[in-house]
Amino acid sequence: MDTPCATEISIAIPAIQLAARISKHVLASANKGTIEKAEDLSPVTVADFAIQAYLTKVLSSSFPTDSFVGEESAAALRTNPDLLQRVYDVIHECIDEVSSSSNDNNESQVAIAEVVKRGAPESKEQVCELVDRCGDGGKDGLSADSGRTWVFDPIDGTATFVRGEQYAINVALLEGGKQILSVVACPLLSRKATAPLGNASVFKADDDEDGEEGCIVYAVRGFGAYVRPLFVGQGSGLTMCASESLKRHADGVTVSGLRSVSCWNLLGSGVDDAHKAATERLGVEFPGSDLLGWVPRWVALALGLANMTVWVYKRRDRYAKIWDHAGAMLLFEEVGGMITDVDGKDIDMTKGRKLSANFGFVAAPRSVHHVVLKAVRQTLKEQGKEALLTAA
Repeated sequence: MDTPCATEISIAIPAIQLAARISKHVLASANKGTIEKAEDLSPVTVADFAIQAYLTKVLSSSFPTDSFVGEESAAALRTNPDLLQRVYDVIHECIDEVSSSSNDNNESQVAIAEVVKRGAPESKEQVCELVDRCGDGGKDGLSADSGRTWVFDPIDGTATFVRGEQYAINVALLEGGKQILSVVACPLLSRKATAPLGNASVFKADDDEDGEEGCIVYAVRGFGAYVRPLFVGQGSGLTMCASESLKRHADGVTVSGLRSVSCWNLLGSGVDDAHKAATERLGVEFPGSDLLGWVPRWVALALGLANMTVWVYKRRDRYAKIWDHAGAMLLFEEVGGMITDVDGKDIDMTKGRKLSANFGFVAAPRSVHHVVLKAVRQTLKEQGKEALLTAA
């Protein structure tokens, strides 16, 4: 692929493939090491810590002057030696599996194995350092002169992940707070999936006649979005294979062609009745595709399984997290989508780990985004929620 980010893609794809192997290794275990974060009681697993440490190591080894932002911190690892040992072990086990299966006569596989090996932490203490390197990242914001920053969500949809349902691994590259590259792995989602898609809509390798398993969706700003299998053939080997360019399916869509993806009745942070009423006001079936994780929702929009989503928080002081959206939003933008907040403002990723300059999301084809935004705002007014349209 001849793009400005060809080198980054050639490293990020093997890295996210290994991250997906880590997730599947943990998913197959009876004890996923699930604990609750002290700050918000949300779940975090061995896979979350291991993937964040691994991605930080492999990408910092490849791009040493870049900075990193990620969801997790290592506080729980430093007080739980058994959990830390499991995190360290699963990274090395998965790297060793890839290294031992690489074919010395296949230059592509050897090159991939070399990339993968860069992510091996040298010690358990380094695991903590790697997690904290991006766990504390971005607190001062990502201004226009902040350079290049990688943003990770190691497991988006942890609550569904532990149930063996849809989840995603998000890797984004920002420069001066602007999205330039997105690489997302969906280990349980086929690139051939059809709508409506739900959390329990799991696609396995034996469901696909070509032996494909999962998918990777990626995009480069100004150069389109692409999809390829996560793994191909037996053994879930790490391979570089042909990618399919995604059509700009959101171009020229009319209101009658809108299809929704949302999260219905699963999260306490959003105004469910407003989401439903605004969508149905447009004559669109609700919820359509119904997914917990934000990154799988952006993927659904990129793949054409939906082309609109609306999210209004219950309070004006509730903000989205950068790792749930950075990069993944670019996937939809590169197929003709437009994304603003509920106030109609562009999404600003320069403020830090929270998107504190924005309130909620309205995403739709560029041709009808203004219609969807108007429907959302009118719905909130009619429901007596005008306070949500006024900045605190």
